[in-house]
Amino acid sequence: MEDGNKEFRPQATVEVTEDGPIRITGNFMLSDSKRDIMDSPEEVFLCRCGKSKNKPYCDGSHRH
Repeated sequence: MEDGNKEFRPQATVEVTEDGPIRITGNFMLSDSKRDIMDSPEEVFLCRCGKSKNKPYCDGSHRH
């Protein structure tokens, strides 16, 4: 911060839900393996079970 500009620092909360997805809330961005921005929502649920048809997002498949 030599020039006096504030550096952007995402602030997010990550919660691993019991028997469910990872919930991320706050100010954050999701990027793919090439570091291209995929999304910048305020809340997202990411699949942990591997069954989602909408990866990396949870579609509730873990319940079935």
